[in-house]
Amino acid sequence: MTLQALLRIELPIIQAPMAGVQGSALAISVSNAGGLGSVPCATLGPDGMREELTRIKAQTSGPFNVNFFCHKPPTPSPEREAAWRAALSPYYRELGLDVNAIATGRGRAPFDAEAADVLAEFEPAVVSFHFGLPSADLLQRVRKWGARILSSATTVDEARWLEARGADAIIAQGLEAGGHRGIFLSDDLTKQVGTLALLPQIVAAVKVPVIAAGGIVDAKTVAAAMLLGAAGVQVGTAYLLCPEATTSAVHRAALKSEAAGHTALTNLFSGGPARGITNRVMRELGSISALAPAFPLAAAAMGPLRAKAESDGSGDFSPLWCGQNVTGCKEISAAELTRELAAGFIRSQPQLLS
Repeated sequence: MTLQALLRIELPIIQAPMAGVQGSALAISVSNAGGLGSVPCATLGPDGMREELTRIKAQTSGPFNVNFFCHKPPTPSPEREAAWRAALSPYYRELGLDVNAIATGRGRAPFDAEAADVLAEFEPAVVSFHFGLPSADLLQRVRKWGARILSSATTVDEARWLEARGADAIIAQGLEAGGHRGIFLSDDLTKQVGTLALLPQIVAAVKVPVIAAGGIVDAKTVAAAMLLGAAGVQVGTAYLLCPEATTSAVHRAALKSEAAGHTALTNLFSGGPARGITNRVMRELGSISALAPAFPLAAAAMGPLRAKAESDGSGDFSPLWCGQNVTGCKEISAAELTRELAAGFIRSQPQLLS
């Protein structure tokens, strides 16, 4: 079965769910263009989810994807939190902030029964997960209305694990990809490889459709992924400059600058490894720090620094998520970009050209 048939979409183009830089508008535009629009729900409470899903249902008749995290919430460590605040305290003093006034909030929550209750009201066609899969009973609830299940794999072992537990298709997330790594079976970052190496290995290891992600930004890279056996592609970075994205002004400026040529994996902003444009705090504290609390706890202390710096027009403390290839970033509508990407699918299928 083709990915288009499986997901009931016209084009095998999936817009990556990107928390913090998009809402329903981006997903709606992509779905209306024939691709699969996605909306990130890991940072939304029940009311926020309802608002976003209501907008999507009202503005597109096409399938769409809702995305959740499946991490195990860590046990807070007062000692590690104190060390993290101490590491950030010089920046707090520099910006005139009180390091003892850090607020805590919902942050990134894993998929749970409450989220499943909300989804049941809307019955989205596709539900995707990062960091593995939820429990079997939660998956069964999602399957009741016929939703297809996607999840990210960063290694062949993760792909096999996902297939064995019922994933309908697997997203092969190469090391080039921006944002959080979907890593969940091992914390060893040396096991992470690029898309061109990972994709054919996963295609050979599983029987379900494989979706390529990482470094795919234009028709040529879409065609390359399809020729390596991908059933479709997931694209994130290329959509960041689209008007439908909520990408901040400092983030947009960074994406259009020479700085975007230097990205790195970092755990400073959330506690989990994610790829972003290298900025001041990454250079000064090191991209990966043993002091950062476990995912997602590091975000609370970094948040006030980010807010203050961005209000002054600086991205020194912002998670400037970005893949290793920004050449496809364009200030055009998400629908137009989706159609441009789809030209690579057509190019890779000779029978469609006849």
